[in-house]
Amino acid sequence: MDTPTATVNGTDRPLAGTPAYTSALTWLRALGLTGAKEGCNEGECGACSVLLARPAPTGDLAGDGADLAGGGAGTEWTAVNACLLPAAALAGQEVVTAEGLGTSRDLHPVQRELAHRGGSQCGYCTPGFVCSMAAEYYRPGRTANGTADPEHGPNGFDLHALSGNLCRCTGYRPIRDAAFALAAQAPADDPLAVRRAGPAPRPSPGRNDAEGAAFVRPATLADALAVLAEHPAAVVVAGSTDWGVEVNLRAARAPLTVAVDRLPELRGFAVDADRIELGAALTLTEVERALDGRVPLLAAAFPLFASRLIRNAATLGGNLATASPIGDTPPALLALDATVLLAAADGEREVPLAEFFTGYRQTVRRPDELIRAVRIPLPLAPLTGFHKIAKRRFDDISSVAVGFALDVADGVVRRARIGLGGVAATPVRALRTEEALTGRPWTEGTVRAAAEVMAAEGTPMDDHRASAAYRSAMLGQALLKLWARTDEAQLDLGGRA
Repeated sequence: MDTPTATVNGTDRPLAGTPAYTSALTWLRALGLTGAKEGCNEGECGACSVLLARPAPTGDLAGDGADLAGGGAGTEWTAVNACLLPAAALAGQEVVTAEGLGTSRDLHPVQRELAHRGGSQCGYCTPGFVCSMAAEYYRPGRTANGTADPEHGPNGFDLHALSGNLCRCTGYRPIRDAAFALAAQAPADDPLAVRRAGPAPRPSPGRNDAEGAAFVRPATLADALAVLAEHPAAVVVAGSTDWGVEVNLRAARAPLTVAVDRLPELRGFAVDADRIELGAALTLTEVERALDGRVPLLAAAFPLFASRLIRNAATLGGNLATASPIGDTPPALLALDATVLLAAADGEREVPLAEFFTGYRQTVRRPDELIRAVRIPLPLAPLTGFHKIAKRRFDDISSVAVGFALDVADGVVRRARIGLGGVAATPVRALRTEEALTGRPWTEGTVRAAAEVMAAEGTPMDDHRASAAYRSAMLGQALLKLWARTDEAQLDLGGRA
């Protein structure tokens, strides 16, 4: 990066000399763009939300493949938390802040509706709401359907777009009213709507050195692996939704940070007769869209994984590589019998996810390896469920998370896979519960007996989120809830499998 720059509200801004630990939020505010605020500094409040120009995916997202590597011709405005994103990662990219959407004399439609309907009081969180709402306003495929429910407006506005934005004083009803009052489509002459027809800029590969540390964005997977082979202590970041918290709240610093989020080799998506392969650097939003409900267990887990702001940045590979015992995707992927593909300069290996975690925040991945993809075998179990216990429904860390995948045929459990999070030092399989179910009739008696076994799985502990006794109780209740919510159609499907 000889002269790294980022385009901010239409103006090129230099990034040279920006330390790797500097967040996009800090950098933007230093430019005088103080609309974005520091609230929690860990991606939970959305006061720092900004828009990024990301490549719009092309191809049949619900089919057997799609161009998710960034080669699409169009642009999608994507809302992200600026407090977690390294400023150096913006090199070559295009950013729009609340200031770039409108002015006091020429309000953007989102700003106008918020003002008109009383959606702002102290105003601290308002710019963040504005950016998240604008991303949904410009979302491709948002169309009016004339009907509304508690989470969707008649204009097609999905309130989940605001699940990562917290209001501290106004209340959410006027904000919701403003969202539902927006036009179904942006005017044809809207500059940001017009901008969607052009290609999104690609992040600039290169190196940015400052204060004795470096931020490196390799151009290819081979380049990234070469860097890791030479510098095994380097910190690898994709969405930076975990590392960003460490930097902000614990003052973590790394001599070398390697960004892999836009590597084409890590952004594949394919469906074959016997498996689904998901690139490790795909964001969770991209995975959700690409699967389009094809994997019901993941479809149930995605809405409970933090917020849309986080899912727009967080990656599947990053969620696994951090090896957090309370990550949301591992329980679901364990139940799906997923495997991870680990790439190194000397080749690639495939590891069952059940063997991937070795200890608290530890995995079998070597320092010179990257997770290239996650594979899910087909066919899928017909009876699945995902249960997460947390203090807030959205954007919260789980006390307990459980993924279920059961094959039930002719009223008998032929095969059971259950993944658990929050009850041990690593995500684990509920092996004893699986054994208690397999080969037995799918009846209330079997389920209640297995629920007692499940309540004793893992090694739950007392902490500020929940007691060990509560976690154990929730494990057993999760299986009972699955039984209570079993759809007869699922059992019929199991009988035909």
